[in-house]
Amino acid sequence: MSARKDVSARKAMSARKAVSARKDVTARKKTARKRKAVDVPLPGKAVRGSEGGRPIMAALDLLGRRWNLRVLWELREGPVGFRELRTRCEDMSPDTLSTRLRELEACGLVAQGEDRAWALTEIGRRLGDAMRSLDKWANEWATSIDDG
Repeated sequence: MSARKDVSARKAMSARKAVSARKDVTARKKTARKRKAVDVPLPGKAVRGSEGGRPIMAALDLLGRRWNLRVLWELREGPVGFRELRTRCEDMSPDTLSTRLRELEACGLVAQGEDRAWALTEIGRRLGDAMRSLDKWANEWATSIDDG
């Protein structure tokens, strides 16, 4: 009888170790995702459309990534917390928003304050000025189509 108990105890121990090992692997994967380096287009670095990384091509590559322009546009009026920003961006997934914020932060366009709200940096605000000009043009374009 004691041999059966011993085998049963070893099986139970193996099962607990397997569950613990799976939890450890899952935790390591989550941590690795958080630390994952953000690959962002930067001037001087090969980007879509320019092997030499011309600044305009790097900017177009960055701004052409899904949701980046929307995030920048929603930050134009001042700092916004993550949840509010997500709501303003029509409830994009939290993972996507987090990725976009990390990309924009790596490029120096946004920063997170001590209050954990996201805001445009000085260079990000200057991009916002350029976006306002584009917004003005887009409205004129829409009117010309309506009139045409």
